[in-house]
Formats: sequence, C-alpha cells, structure tokens
Amino acid sequence: MIRQMIKIDRDKCNGCGLCVTACHESAIEIKDGKARVIQDDYCDGLGNCLPVCPTGAISFEEREAAAFDEEAVKRHKEGKSALSQWPVQIKLLPVHAPYYEDADLLVAADCTAYAYGNFHQDFLRGKTVLVGCPKLDAVDYSEKLTAIFSENRIRSITLVRMWVPCCGGMQSAVERAIQNSGKEIPYKVITLSAEGEMMSL
Repeated sequence: MIRQMIKIDRDKCNGCGLCVTACHESAIEIKDGKARVIQDDYCDGLGNCLPVCPTGAISFEEREAAAFDEEAVKRHKEGKSALSQWPVQIKLLPVHAPYYEDADLLVAADCTAYAYGNFHQDFLRGKTVLVGCPKLDAVDYSEKLTAIFSENRIRSITLVRMWVPCCGGMQSAVERAIQNSGKEIPYKVITLSAEGEMMSL
C-alpha cells in the first residue's frame, strides 16, 4: 500500500538517538552510528520523531510500505531494549552529548537492572541512563554528575537504587550534584528490595 512514512537522511543524521527515544512504537534504532527504521510495519507514519531531530535528517515521504501493525509493535516492544544511548557507565559518559538536552535522566545503581525484571519497560524507556556503583568504582560521582547537570538542560532526574547501604553513596552523589549545579531539577528516588520490589516511590 502507498502511505506516509518517515524518511531518514543518513548524510544528515548525527546518530544522537533522540528520534529513538521519541518514537513511541520503537520503530527506529541506531545502527552503524546512524538512525534507521527497523521495519515499515512498526512505523505509524505520524512523525513524533521529526521535531526532536537536531539536524533535520527526518522528513515525510509517500511510498509503498507495509501497513502499520499495532500487534507487531507490541510484540516487538515486549522483547526490545529501551536503551537509547551508549556508553552508560558514569565514568565513561561525556559531559556534553546531544542525548542530555531536555532529557529525563535515569541514574541507576548497577544491581537494579538485575533485581527488577521489567527495568527497561518501567524505568528506562524514554530516558537517558547513567549507571554506576560507588562501591565497585570507589569514586565520588558527584563531580562528574555536577558537570552534566550544570552544563546541559536536564528536565528531570530519577534515581533507582537498591536498599543496601552502599547505594546510599549513589544517592548522596546525585543529591550533592543537583545542589552544586545550582539548578532546581525535579528529582525522585525509587528504592528496590533484593527481591526486586519497589520499597519507595
């Protein structure tokens, strides 16, 4: 059938991944440093990805394409990673990157993705993720986080931590960084038990 689809100009695409986050159908992925539509039937053709593209690489086109299949999208999303950027470890993350701008940040302790089965679907989808463990890294993350919070336009911060005391270091680092940034950024903490149950919201 002939229908409206998005078209991604690979020459203009800078691989920032903002379109991946904006696509509610998870129809776009980053491959070889460039965005691409995974399958035509995953794309609804409405173009939620267009306004977030900083380089104007995305446009509409009318072309032959499989019909949008909502059930296929549902099956695809159930087994798909919601990760939209790389790297994720706080030690490796740059201070400046396109995926920070107007971003909802998820700061997560290393163990949380293993303790909570639906981590990607419930916590990660639509967020830029920063992962670390102050006990294993033996560092104070607050300096790096302060720079990221200060020098980018951050919309919100969610911290997901385990109930164990060592995760208190992660929470302290995030809270110091918010304070040191001089910004009022909406912030919430989610604490998980060892069994993967949410203890607080």
